[in-house]
Amino acid sequence: MTIKRIAIVGGGTAGWLTANHLGKTLCKKSELSITLIESPDIAPIGVGEGTVPDIKKTLASFGISETDFIRQCDVTFKQSIKFVNWLDQDKHGKDNFFHHLFDVPSREDSESLTAHWLTQNDGVPFAERVSSQYKVCEQGKAPKKITTPEYQGDLAYAYHLNAAKFSGLLADNAKAKYGVKHLLTHISDVSLADDGSIRSLVTREGEELAFDFYIDCSGFESLLISKAMKVPFVDVSDQLLVNTALVVQVPTEKDSAIPPYTIATAHQAGWIWDIALPTRRGVGFVYSNKHMSDEEAHTKLDKYLGGSNPELTYKKLPMKIGYREKFWHKNCVALGLAQGFLEPLEATSILLTDFSANFLAERFPSEKGELLTLEKRFNHAMGHAWKRVVDFIKLHYCLSDRHDSLFWSDNRDPNTMSEELKNKLAMWEKFIPISDDFFSQFEVFYLENFLFVLYGMKYKTQLKNIEVTNAEERISALKEITDNLMNNLPEHRVLLEKINKFGLQQF
Repeated sequence: MTIKRIAIVGGGTAGWLTANHLGKTLCKKSELSITLIESPDIAPIGVGEGTVPDIKKTLASFGISETDFIRQCDVTFKQSIKFVNWLDQDKHGKDNFFHHLFDVPSREDSESLTAHWLTQNDGVPFAERVSSQYKVCEQGKAPKKITTPEYQGDLAYAYHLNAAKFSGLLADNAKAKYGVKHLLTHISDVSLADDGSIRSLVTREGEELAFDFYIDCSGFESLLISKAMKVPFVDVSDQLLVNTALVVQVPTEKDSAIPPYTIATAHQAGWIWDIALPTRRGVGFVYSNKHMSDEEAHTKLDKYLGGSNPELTYKKLPMKIGYREKFWHKNCVALGLAQGFLEPLEATSILLTDFSANFLAERFPSEKGELLTLEKRFNHAMGHAWKRVVDFIKLHYCLSDRHDSLFWSDNRDPNTMSEELKNKLAMWEKFIPISDDFFSQFEVFYLENFLFVLYGMKYKTQLKNIEVTNAEERISALKEITDNLMNNLPEHRVLLEKINKFGLQQF
């Protein structure tokens, strides 16, 4: 049987990212159709407003103008995640923060400068030692100039965005460029064939919609892969302990400074994200309700925002932490929140959705006979990716030396860590991490990501008999680059206003 009719169930960022990836890859097949089915009753959650640098390549491949994207989606630039108070306040005082930067040194510079930083103990933060972007972020500069071509920059960057508007932009692009059909109707039931595959979808009005292949982007409801096909859920709440979020949108002053990074501030039982868009901040208080009551969380979020404000509306989001045992089953693939959710730290939700949708599109089945082989390939790759992302998120918690609550002590319990993570940390006690420590191309986070977190949190690698070469020369060259960037890059808000007025260079 030839696969000609594809259904994507669910819109939002996940659904429309998937529609664009599939549309771009498959649109030349004239006999093939893609239909995105979206319920008019269910609004997207729209919490994930942070991205990682890979999204630039994705948007460019869809033929979306960066200028249009910035103008239409309330975009700001993201160059880092600034982690505040993730270490013991009494030990580290006012300098209790570190940056996970996007602009990374060359591998040669990384090894030399990391070794120098570990042996000198001169008080310079790790991120400042290895990248010019540290000072650029701290001074509120943009990663590029108005004359820099679209999707290029003096420094690596991603974006903060309005998730609802982003979904709208992706929808318009998929429909206009790739002919994706958009059907507004509520799916109330799923009909299965004798072999357990999906035969059809049943609408609230009783209409039966049959397709050859189905993609579940129905969010936490996981209408197809979970409710209908009964694929089990792998719960990892024993490793990642936060399970609830209070989210709120906070208006900001027109001329207020816009940090060019996400702020992630730790508290007694979790952390707070703070993302600045041009006219508002998206704030989320993430916590473990086993370590903090909902009432206490509400009070602490009030305090973070400067006091109780009746004009602000908090929305509580329970978080089921984990992922599907299988992401592809029979003729159905789950993407986005239907695939799984870990928590918002490090913007993993959009990252994994983009990664998975692209991986699916590159090896999409043409015939029914290809399903089993491609299912095994997809599940193997995605399973590895999810497990390693769990490890990377866990790293932020298990390295903390905070002792102000049971939450942080529980996170350091070795029983809450995978064997893979424990083995790597044991090795990194004696050796600086290198690229060969990461064996798979399906690692979503790589060497540099781990270096910024490990040494941002002052991990103690005890080096023996290591020779540090050319470090002083590299530090001098980095200082020259940093000075040049600081003198030439514009303030973040200033650049955004210029882009909205004049646009970026197209090439």
